[in-house]
Amino acid sequence: SNNPTAEMASELVKGLKLLVVAPLFGGGLFLSIFSASSFIPNMLEKGNIDLLLSKPISRMQIILGKFLGGVLIVFFNIAFLILSLWILIGLKFSIWDLNFLYSILTITFTFAALYSLIIFIGILTQSSILGMMLTYLIFFILSPILNARDSIGMFISSKTLSTIMDVFYYIIPKTSELGSLTTELSMGYGISEWQPILTSLAFLILVLYASIIIFSKKDY
Repeated sequence: SNNPTAEMASELVKGLKLLVVAPLFGGGLFLSIFSASSFIPNMLEKGNIDLLLSKPISRMQIILGKFLGGVLIVFFNIAFLILSLWILIGLKFSIWDLNFLYSILTITFTFAALYSLIIFIGILTQSSILGMMLTYLIFFILSPILNARDSIGMFISSKTLSTIMDVFYYIIPKTSELGSLTTELSMGYGISEWQPILTSLAFLILVLYASIIIFSKKDY
């Protein structure tokens, strides 16, 4: 630790990771949501759905297959980018920090939580635009606002409004916190709070379950 060159290299690597992880979380998820939003509406088009339902697989398997397929595509893309960078940093600076690789899991998990909502809206409305817009609304606007609700609460006198914000905070996927968590993990800090992960996981499971139920009852 007394070696100034090693310390400089370590700081430089931290900066490099920050430069990559934050845009990858935002940009990677933005593009992933964009490409995934049409999966379900395309599947539900006449002809496609008839062919799919004629096969000997359950409707639950169809939805879980779509979900896992989408999540795996994102996982492999993100893993490829982050592993490549990890290897480059390792070879160049001899810093092999495994914590950086955790960001693959947190980015994929954040996508999975949002993708469950895209599937749900897709089954409900057969619209790719609505699912995409709602997901972007959560990702770029609602989650950051709700994450800062304590600060905002200082300027709001309405008890009802702050209660509504609290309720929404626990319901919707916590993409803002998961973004901070991704950065913290890649910098080598541990997980300080599990609540955003657990509540987002609960959202994912419930919404996916609701999607399966609605899809199973619908006539196509």
